[in-house]
Amino acid sequence: MAKAISPNELPSWVPGKLLSASDDLGWKDVAQRSYHYEGMEVTVPPLDHFLVVRYHAGRTPMDRRVDDRWSRAACAPGDTSLLTIAQQSHWHWTEDIDVSHIYLSNPLMSRIAGDVMERSVEDVQLHDVLRADDPTLQAITDAITGEAMQPGLGGPLYVEALATQLAVHLLRNYSRITVKQPNAAGRLSAQQMRRVLELIEERLHESLSLEDLADAAGLGAYTFHRRFRETQGRAPHAFVIDQRVERARRLLTAGDLAVKEVAASCGFSDQAHMTRVLRERLGQTPAKLRAARAG
Repeated sequence: MAKAISPNELPSWVPGKLLSASDDLGWKDVAQRSYHYEGMEVTVPPLDHFLVVRYHAGRTPMDRRVDDRWSRAACAPGDTSLLTIAQQSHWHWTEDIDVSHIYLSNPLMSRIAGDVMERSVEDVQLHDVLRADDPTLQAITDAITGEAMQPGLGGPLYVEALATQLAVHLLRNYSRITVKQPNAAGRLSAQQMRRVLELIEERLHESLSLEDLADAAGLGAYTFHRRFRETQGRAPHAFVIDQRVERARRLLTAGDLAVKEVAASCGFSDQAHMTRVLRERLGQTPAKLRAARAG
């Protein structure tokens, strides 16, 4: 199997006039490019993203070979083609066409598949679909393309929501999902828990979101929250606060940092915030903890 190429490398194999691109818009796990293509016959190496092709202008007979199996369809505006990740393909069309490409990353698809299945996912593959007449696919891909052509306020967040909708629709209607063997009682594995603990230790002084922790475990936020609670007996947010409190207690009783510096190094918003949390969790203020060291 040939080495997988990125969306940015695709024009080396499929030359066309670039009409729009999301390259500099700060999107994560999703990308968009539109092209004008003349009729051609091309072999495309495996892509490192899932590909959705939306046809906008021009009508053409389209032949495609995937896994030594040929498909033929007449593709026109409104139609959609799908190509799974890491799959070499051969395409042949005769007429000029304008198309939009939407690329979805494997981490995105796997993470959302894990949330949909509530299981760790081994592999995701899209079905071999050369022509789909699917209004939902049309609407979501058109919205993503529109954002690439005319970016608006909150563009990356808006596109992230659209990409999630697109991924769920593809997973529900056009995919084959292979799940891993479940962990005992739905808990985090030892390796996942170690990665999460390492992230917390490294970034305890920063703001840590549920998504940050879930990414470290390689899971979607919903699945991670459920498995973390099953593993630790408390929610991730409560666990992180406990870690902040323990570091603060240790620094206050055994270190020489100023109270303000302790608060910053433990990820509290300010000294008053740390004082309030320590009083609630330990029944003591920073001053009392420090005084106990002196005594």
